[in-house]
Amino acid sequence: MVAGPKRPTAGGGGLKGGPKKNQKITKKFVINATQPTQDRIFDPSAFATFLQQRIKVDGLTGNLGDTINVSNLGDGRIEVVAHKEFSGRYLKYLTKKFLKKQQLRDWLRVVSTSKGEYTLKFFNVVGDEGEEEED
Repeated sequence: MVAGPKRPTAGGGGLKGGPKKNQKITKKFVINATQPTQDRIFDPSAFATFLQQRIKVDGLTGNLGDTINVSNLGDGRIEVVAHKEFSGRYLKYLTKKFLKKQQLRDWLRVVSTSKGEYTLKFFNVVGDEGEEEED
């Protein structure tokens, strides 16, 4: 018996869940840092410039062009609009990197509050009343 060429089954190969040809992708991310900004320990304009300098597009930093827009919405909110495939985890990674550079990583954390929105929150520090007292 001679085996013929295999025929693809339903569903076929290709990219699953990915964008089709000539289909526009627009992803919007918001980083909400209102609480640290009101306490004056976080500078949102410096963070926006940090993102503009550090976001990689096609393997090159600072190559944003028209594909990615970083804007400061005021009141400590920063919006990143990407017109190409962009990961929210990458934005979280860059936020953590900025906090480490500003020596704020010990007090602030990045939490995803909803899809496409990240919030900078203070760590919950409970009063240490049970510590030993010095004599």
